[in-house]
Amino acid sequence: MSEAEASFDPLVDRLPSRFVVGIDLGTTNCAVTYIDTQQTPWQIRVLSIPQLVAAGQVEPRDTLPSFHYQPATGQASGEALRLPWHRTDPDHCVGVMAREEGAQTAGRGIASAKSWLCHAGVDRTANLLPWHAVDDVRRMSPVEASSQYLAHIRDAWDDQFPDAPLADQDIVITLPASFDEVARELTVRAARQANLPRVVLIEEPQAAFYAWVYKHQNDWQQRVDVGQTILVCDIGGGTSDFTLIRVRASRTEPDQIQFHRVAVGEHLILGGDNLDLALAKHLEQKLTPGKKLPPRQWDLLLSASRAAKEQLLGEAASQQVSISLPSGGSRLIASSLQTDVTQDEVRALLVDGFLPDCELTDAPTQHASGFQEFGLPYATDSAITRYLSTFLTAHRDDEEGGGLPDVVLFNGGFFASPVLRSEVLQRLEHWLGTAPTVLDNDRLDLAVARGAAYYGMVRRGEGVKIAASLARSYYIGVDADAVSGQPRVVCLVPGGAQPGETFELDQTFQLTISQPVEFPLYVSSIRLADQLGQVLPLDVEQMTSLPPVRTVLRSKNRKETGEVSVRLRIGLTEIGTIDLSCHEIGSNRSWKLQFDVRSTTQTDTQQHVAVGETEGFVDEETWSLCRHAIAEVFDETGSAKPAKIAKHIAQIMGSSRNAWPMSLLRRIWEALMDFEAGRHKSAAHEARWLNLLGYSLRPGYGLAVDDWRVAQTWRTIHGKLAHHGGNIQTESLILWRRIAGGLSSGQQAAIAENWIAAIRGMHRKSLGRPVGNAAPLKPEESVEVWRLLGSLELLDGRLKVDLGNMIVDLMNRNSMQSPREAMVWALGRLGARQPFYGPLNTVVSIDAIQPWIAALLAVRQRGPAEQLALVQLCRRVDDRYRDIEPSTRDEVVDALAGDGVSDHLTSIVAQGGRFSHEEQEQVFGEALPRGLRLG
Repeated sequence: MSEAEASFDPLVDRLPSRFVVGIDLGTTNCAVTYIDTQQTPWQIRVLSIPQLVAAGQVEPRDTLPSFHYQPATGQASGEALRLPWHRTDPDHCVGVMAREEGAQTAGRGIASAKSWLCHAGVDRTANLLPWHAVDDVRRMSPVEASSQYLAHIRDAWDDQFPDAPLADQDIVITLPASFDEVARELTVRAARQANLPRVVLIEEPQAAFYAWVYKHQNDWQQRVDVGQTILVCDIGGGTSDFTLIRVRASRTEPDQIQFHRVAVGEHLILGGDNLDLALAKHLEQKLTPGKKLPPRQWDLLLSASRAAKEQLLGEAASQQVSISLPSGGSRLIASSLQTDVTQDEVRALLVDGFLPDCELTDAPTQHASGFQEFGLPYATDSAITRYLSTFLTAHRDDEEGGGLPDVVLFNGGFFASPVLRSEVLQRLEHWLGTAPTVLDNDRLDLAVARGAAYYGMVRRGEGVKIAASLARSYYIGVDADAVSGQPRVVCLVPGGAQPGETFELDQTFQLTISQPVEFPLYVSSIRLADQLGQVLPLDVEQMTSLPPVRTVLRSKNRKETGEVSVRLRIGLTEIGTIDLSCHEIGSNRSWKLQFDVRSTTQTDTQQHVAVGETEGFVDEETWSLCRHAIAEVFDETGSAKPAKIAKHIAQIMGSSRNAWPMSLLRRIWEALMDFEAGRHKSAAHEARWLNLLGYSLRPGYGLAVDDWRVAQTWRTIHGKLAHHGGNIQTESLILWRRIAGGLSSGQQAAIAENWIAAIRGMHRKSLGRPVGNAAPLKPEESVEVWRLLGSLELLDGRLKVDLGNMIVDLMNRNSMQSPREAMVWALGRLGARQPFYGPLNTVVSIDAIQPWIAALLAVRQRGPAEQLALVQLCRRVDDRYRDIEPSTRDEVVDALAGDGVSDHLTSIVAQGGRFSHEEQEQVFGEALPRGLRLG
C-alpha cells in the first residue's frame, strides 16, 4: 500500500537539514522556494533556475540527440541546451525553452505531466509521452517526466549550493488535493528516481493558505474570526481543487484561534488547459470550417490560443488578437491561415462555457467530455461553477452547524485573469447572498511553493499549523448482505483521521495461505461522519472505487496450507499515504497490502469492470461433479479420454460451455492446475489440458486476482511444454492468445520474439531475399501465429507497424491464401483505434495505418475479415491523434455500405460507438465469458 513509506524514512526521524525546500510542479507554472534555517529570522526565498522560471511552463521535451533548440536563431546547435552542470550535451530541456520550442514543433513536447500522473485510464509507468509523439522521439512515462522535472531542479540546486546537496535537504512537494492514492505513491516514486529521498507531500490548497499565513504572520489573527469558513478555490492549468478550512477557537488557549481543514473536493481534471482547448476548437472552425487541422497545425493553434486567452482576459486586456498559422507547405506566407478573435468573443465562449450562471442546487451534467484531444480524462461537464456548487452543497452542514463559506482565497493561474476571478466572485455572491471576504494573494505563481516551504517549518514546530484531518473516508468491500444481496463496505479510515494515526478493524477476516487475497477499496470526500468499523451498504453515488488492495500470504513453511484469522491495521503515514496490513490473530505474523496499480492501466475503467462475480456461482454439489470429471481425465488414476472432458462438464452443467459463468471457469482453471501433472500422461492429455486451461482463464482478466492466475500459468507453461508436435504447439498459441489481456508487456514480447523472427524470414523469402538465421515460417503453419501476434496489444508500436506492413505485403500472394483471413484479422487488431484491453498509449499512429487502409480498400471482394479490419482501423473515437482523415473516413464508409456491411458497423466508423456483443466476439476471435463487456 505504501511503497513511499517503505522506501523513504519519515522526516521526523531524521536530523534537521539546513534548508527546507518547497516545490510546486504545476501543470502550467512551476516554482521552487527555500528557507535557510541558519538565518534568523528565517524568510522564504525563490530559487532561480535556468530554463525553468516561476512564470514558465514545465514541459520536458525530447529531441533527437542531433537537434537542440537555440533561442537566438532557432538553429540546431550542439551546445544550445547545455547548462553549467551538464558534462555532455543533453537531449531534452525543461521549462520555458521546452514550451516555446514545443509550440513550434509538433510531437516533441510533453505537457500536463501531472495530469497524466493521475490518469487512471493509462499505464502511468509506461513510456507514453509525448502522447502524439513523432516516431523518432524517445517517449517517457508520466513518472519519468515528473522525475525529469525534479532532476532538473536538483541539478540547478546543487550547482548553486554545492555544499548542501538537494538530496540532503527537507523537501515538501505539492500536489492537488484530489490526487488519488496511486498518483501520490507515484509522485514519491518520481522523487526517488530523481534521487530525492527526503520528501513530504502537501496538498496545494493547504499550501496556498499557508502562504497567506506567512504573508500575514504578524496580524493573521486580526483578519479572520472564529466560526468563519474559508473556501480555498484553486484552479490551475490542469485541475480544479476546492478545500474548506474552518476557523475555530483554540482548546488550550481560548484567546487564540486555529485553522482546521474540514473538506476537500473530488478529483477534477478541469482547468486553464480546457479553456485553451475550447478556444482552439472555436478558432479551428473559423480557420477551416467543418474540418480538423492536422496535428502540427493544431499544436500551433493551441499554443496561439493560450496566448490569445491571456491577452484578451488578462490585465490591460487587448480588444482583439490576430491568429496566423503557417500551412506547413513551401509557400508559408501565401497559404497561411489567418483569423481574428475579439475579447467579447472569448468572454462569451469561455465565461458562458466554464463559469455559467447556476443555482447552488445545480449538479454537473454526466455526458461524455468533448475534450479528448490529449487523451486525458477531462471532467464530463465544462462548468466549473456547477462542480463548485455541488462541493459547497455537500459540505454546507456539519456537526458545528457550519454553513457556506464567508471567506475565499483564490489560487492558481486561472485567476490571473481579472475577468474570470470576477465571474467566480459573482457566482459566490449569488449563492451566499452577500459578497465573501477575499483574502489577498498577489503572487499566484509563487503561493503554493511558498506555502510548501512554510509547511516544512511548521513540521519543525515553527509557524501556524492547519489541523488537517484526512477529509476523506476510506472503505473496504466485504460480503454482500445476506438478505438483500446488496454489496456492503466497512469504514476503514474515518474522515476525521489525522496523519500519524493508526487504526485496527474489529472485524476478523479469514485468509488462505499462499493464495492471493484482494479487497475492493472505496473513498468518499462526502461521507465524513462514518465511523471506523461501521458496516454500510455500498453507495456508488457517494463512494468512488479505487484500485483494489491485495497481497499473497506467504509462510516460511512452504507446505503450510489452510486459512488464518487476521485483522486489518491501517496507518496514515507522515508523507500523506495509507499503510495497510493484515495481522494474524494470536501471532506476530503480518502481511502488507498494496494497491493493485496494474488494475489502473486499462483503457477505460468503466468498460473493464471485474464483472465475473455478478454472473453467479455454481453450487458445491455441481462443482464437485465437475471437479471429479476433470480428475477422471488428469489424475494419476484417471482413465477417461481427454477429448470428451468439455462435453462431460457441459452435460453436468446442463449448458454449453459458452454459457458457463466466470466463477466456474476460474474453478476449472484451479482444478486443472491442481492436476497439472496429468498433462504429462500423453500428447492428447496435454493438448486438451492446454485448450481447457486457456478457455477457462480467457481473456486473462475480469475476475478478482486474475493477474495472479495468469502469472501462475506463465510459470507453469512458458518454455515448459511436456510434448512436441504441431497440435501441442498450436494449443499453446491459442492459450496465449486467449489470455493475452492478462500478460505483461515483457511476457508478450517474450512470446512474440521467435515467431516474429520466423515471419521476417518468411517475408524476406517471399521477396527473394536472404532469410537470415531464423527458419522461415511456413504459410500453412502460421494461422494461429498471426492470430496470437494480433492479440498482443502491448507489443512495441514499431514492432506492430512492421508486422502490419508485412501483412500488407504478403496477404494477396497466392501462397498466403491459407492464413490470409487470420492475417487480415491480425491487421485490424494491430491498428485498432480503440484497444481491446490495452491502454491508449498502445495505439499505433495514423500515418502508419494509412497504407493498411488503402490496401484493404483496394481488395475487390472484401469478406467479413477485411470489413471488420477496416472498421477497427477507421473507428471514430473523437481523438484527433487517433482518428483518420475525414476524406478517408468518407471513402471507407462508402466502401462498407457498398459491401452490404451492417448499419451498426458502418456507424461505428462514421459516428463512433461501441461494438455489440456479437461484434466483440468477432474482434476477440471467439466467445467472451458471459457478462464481460468491453469497448
